[in-house]
Amino acid sequence: MSCWQTIQDYGLRSLGIGERLLPRSDITLCEQFTLIGSGMIWNVYFGVLALSAGFFFAVALALGKASARVWVRKPCEWFIFVLRGSPLFIQFFLAYETLTLLPRAGLELPLGFFTLTIETSWVTRAWAGALLVLFLNTSAYSAEIFHGALKSIPKGETEAADAYGMAGWTKFRRITFPTMLRLGWPGYTNEAIFLFHATALVFFSSFPAWRQQGDALYYASYFADRTFNPFIPYPIFAGYFILLTLIVILIFGHINRRLNRHLAPTARSKLTFKPQMVR
Repeated sequence: MSCWQTIQDYGLRSLGIGERLLPRSDITLCEQFTLIGSGMIWNVYFGVLALSAGFFFAVALALGKASARVWVRKPCEWFIFVLRGSPLFIQFFLAYETLTLLPRAGLELPLGFFTLTIETSWVTRAWAGALLVLFLNTSAYSAEIFHGALKSIPKGETEAADAYGMAGWTKFRRITFPTMLRLGWPGYTNEAIFLFHATALVFFSSFPAWRQQGDALYYASYFADRTFNPFIPYPIFAGYFILLTLIVILIFGHINRRLNRHLAPTARSKLTFKPQMVR
């Protein structure tokens, strides 16, 4: 079988398209590159959706934590503290155990003339349950970044906005939010990189892969077990993530330049990748 034929057969296997059976003997390098790359589709899926939805929730949490109202500030503070203070793997485990307690037949909501039944069996699947955990986790970390940026906004900018008669939504949209993004974007870029790396933990979580349509680590582990040689599939897996990290840095770097385009080159904040040992 040629490498091109292998790509056609297994390129979209993680989505349920193509060959159902995995190669069991005479495993080639092309098959490992193709299937591990196919699994990366799920890692990108988890990262992109969790990051996109988590951004808006993180901004809301940051504003809530900075609120003067105790009934708004305290829940946001505790949410951020608990999600940042507990290991992500434990969050996966607890979320799965909690979601499995939901009735498989669904939740029934009486609405007067009829009863609405909400299906709940899908929430224990990796594509939904693991995505929910990653969304909540990155929201907490990102909220702390944006809260720090919110507190770092120069007082002169807000005073100038007040002098121009800006208040409420206008002040937030034109002064507070853009400045908060500009100051917090370098740190948020690192959080985006860490989130994509954290998607590899989905394989170790309790959430099952549907019809063996696993992520990249699922296929890397399969090849390591089949070939008894972990020094080929795992470096391939790491190489895909290095490439993904470079793409994230390029995209977020472009956004960072857009956010700082009005500043002099010497005053612009630059992106620096600072790896952390513990998530």
